[in-house]
Amino acid sequence: MSKRTHTRGGTARPIRLLGDPVLRTECDPVRTFDASLQRLVDDMFVTMYEEDGAGVAANQVGVGLRVFVYDCKDDDGRRHVGHVVNPRLVAADGELLVEPEGCLSVPGMHFETARHAHAVVEGVDVKGKPVRVEGTGYFARCLQHECGHLEGNVYIDVLSGDARRQAMRAIRSLSR
Repeated sequence: MSKRTHTRGGTARPIRLLGDPVLRTECDPVRTFDASLQRLVDDMFVTMYEEDGAGVAANQVGVGLRVFVYDCKDDDGRRHVGHVVNPRLVAADGELLVEPEGCLSVPGMHFETARHAHAVVEGVDVKGKPVRVEGTGYFARCLQHECGHLEGNVYIDVLSGDARRQAMRAIRSLSR
């Protein structure tokens, strides 16, 4: 597969790891739509591609604003690439699919995570124009995951039962 790139340029930023307080803080709405917001989005795309991720939320690069970028496929194999500013998860429905999920902020770990098969996110783009993004399967998983980050959550927060116990043990073993 060819390496994904962002045509507008940008600079990779360090990914914040589990334990960094910025990941556990609800992000603020974007109120200023200017060149610095465009630069943040460009940097987030470059960071996502360098880290080989499917999405990145602004707090994962240390910025407490409600923005995420994505590049992933849906159930039909269609590639979706974009960003959402001030996103709201307006629907997460359909069958609950339990599949391995990972996160750039929890590197090297993947746990069976339940997510809805369909998701809809509404928000605006970097110019303030309304956007509505709808996804199924892996893309729906990505939309739910990134919206969770902006609420101050990481994917391990939605785990339950054996998957949660396994995740907690693995995370504790890292901190020793």
